[in-house]
Amino acid sequence: MTTPRDLSIVALDVASDPPVDPGDLSLALAGAELIDLMDAGMLVLDGDRIAPGGARTLADRQLDEAAALLIRRMPYESVDDWLWRRGRGLSAVYRAALAELAAAENATGTPERVVRQRRRWFPLRHTGPALAADSPARRRATARWASGDPVLATLAAAAGVHNASVPAEESPSFADEAVATVLAAVNGAVTELEAVRQRRTIEAAAFDNIWRGQ
Repeated sequence: MTTPRDLSIVALDVASDPPVDPGDLSLALAGAELIDLMDAGMLVLDGDRIAPGGARTLADRQLDEAAALLIRRMPYESVDDWLWRRGRGLSAVYRAALAELAAAENATGTPERVVRQRRRWFPLRHTGPALAADSPARRRATARWASGDPVLATLAAAAGVHNASVPAEESPSFADEAVATVLAAVNGAVTELEAVRQRRTIEAAAFDNIWRGQ
């Protein structure tokens, strides 16, 4: 299993107020992919630039797709640029992958194993069989979340999901500079996205006021 998939499951399972925004989650998922690809030796960071590493196939379709998208010529892509490019609509990609996994599990299981969920950020038209309560994927994600894994906790917090067992004021530190760089970039991108939302809200309100005044 992978960090992006664990993050997707946590985002569905853990109640958040306000609800998890798909855009924030997409940026966090793109960062999670970078971290897993670094762990697999598929890339290295040169400062904030993503330099390709060894070429091999991973046992995960989404990570293989991410690896295939790495820019392999200089000047290499920055982490920030990757987050915005790869992150576009990425939460929907992982949501669909979870639905496929759930359908495969449920096809071989019994009706009692099926768990159906509806989340506020998860539109009704996309709902369907969720991962069973005893699904290996769900058990792994739940155990990793409960353990307070710092990478998963930081990515989840950036996406708007918070771990009650890890106080928010206890921001984890990372000895791995590359991982810290990616996580900082995710937090920065989410902050930037929120600023864009606020600006659009202000502009829309100003536009409405102009029309009301006429």
